[in-house]
Amino acid sequence: MTIGSTSTPEGWAEGMCADEFRETSARVADWIADYRSRVADFPVTPDVKPGEIAALLPSTAPEQPESMDAILADLEDTILPGLTHWSHPGFMAYFASSASAPGILAEFVAAALNVNAMLWRTSPAATELELRVVDWICNFVGLPDTFSGVILDTASTSTFTALTAARHKAVPAVRERGLAGRAELGPLTVYISEHAHSSQDRAVIAAGIGLDHLRHVPADKDHAVRPDELARLIQADREAGCIPVMVSGTIGTTSSTAVDPCQELAAICEQEDIWFHVDAAYAGPAASLPELRQEFLGWERADSIVLNPHKWMFTPMDCSILVYRNPAAIRAAMALTPEYLASDFEAPDLMDYGLALGRRFRALKLWFIFRHFGAEGLRRRFRYHIGLAQELVSWLETDPRFELVGRARFATVCLTAVPPAGEDPYEWNRRLMAAVNGHREVLLSHTVLDGRYVIRVSIGNESVRKETVRRAYELLCDEHDQMCAKGIEA
Repeated sequence: MTIGSTSTPEGWAEGMCADEFRETSARVADWIADYRSRVADFPVTPDVKPGEIAALLPSTAPEQPESMDAILADLEDTILPGLTHWSHPGFMAYFASSASAPGILAEFVAAALNVNAMLWRTSPAATELELRVVDWICNFVGLPDTFSGVILDTASTSTFTALTAARHKAVPAVRERGLAGRAELGPLTVYISEHAHSSQDRAVIAAGIGLDHLRHVPADKDHAVRPDELARLIQADREAGCIPVMVSGTIGTTSSTAVDPCQELAAICEQEDIWFHVDAAYAGPAASLPELRQEFLGWERADSIVLNPHKWMFTPMDCSILVYRNPAAIRAAMALTPEYLASDFEAPDLMDYGLALGRRFRALKLWFIFRHFGAEGLRRRFRYHIGLAQELVSWLETDPRFELVGRARFATVCLTAVPPAGEDPYEWNRRLMAAVNGHREVLLSHTVLDGRYVIRVSIGNESVRKETVRRAYELLCDEHDQMCAKGIEA
């Protein structure tokens, strides 16, 4: 039986020649430019039901080559109508994740180069550019030059990586012996705010610590973690034979952009010799603004910090930066070099600082973005978004139909509508947000704070303008009034 053949099969589809690629890529670039120019004309969310797009797609891959004309036509007619447009100016749900033109171009170039920056020798320029743009980021947000770091995919991975380093520091021989069956070890414990992002819960699961040993520290009226409660929990756990592994503070919580008191948390961690991590995935870039630097006091004392340029820095997904004060501590937890990857070069191999062996050329996106916008251009855009958020706050403050929830420190505004007497506020606000999103002009999200259903308006897309924010406010007002009128009629 012949397994392989060196003869060219009949109907062989040759790869694109340079001229064909040049022509086709120009068409794709035109399509991208056209999409970006008309994204505001689409509904933010699609009008489709689960399974509807899949029903339009063949159940098996095509056996024969298809033309680029057919592929682009299906992209336009089948895929595009089923997308939620994250770069739409009306996308104000979750945190923004808009792709700027230089970031898109960098993705194009990175795909063409297709390097794997796992070892220095597998791509020296990719490794050294990554280290340099991380230095740029640290300088941009005012961190001391004692910090260095790597680019990973998302904050979930960055947080998990930090936790593995914290676990390695706290538990002797954990790399070799693991955690199971070690009677000499008490339970490992991790401490986060009750308002911390769920990626931290997931990291605790993945690290084998277990949710039963994750402490959600109570917060104050501003939804910031209470240092006295943290200290109390750590003491109680030590007395019970537990091993505290990591404390994580947040600057810019997902629900309300609250800011944990990092100075005080850092002091506790230093006294207790516990790894201190800071989640600044959303708000981190805002530290580049001198007028907001006070919100970040104490983060420079952290052992590790995560910032996500793919949130509020116009970088296409995915791009998360993990920075740390002690690279050796990260490497000690993660590094493992098989013989076939061994190298004699005295240079950092970035695969040693995270779980992934294969590493995309993500640094190229940040390099393009910093050079295209300039640091001051980025700061101007952050200030513009913060100004829009403050304008929305001014409209809500004078409108008796709404109440602000928390303080809009950055560019996310939390509010709750005041329902008529006798209405359930939770259900009323849930229905209000659904009605606003039903227009598909804007997309808002929600959270629950202190038992209240809270509507979030997160401003951060590169394309957002004042009229879009005004439209979101008008829709809230109009739907509120219509719901009141229907209640009276009933």
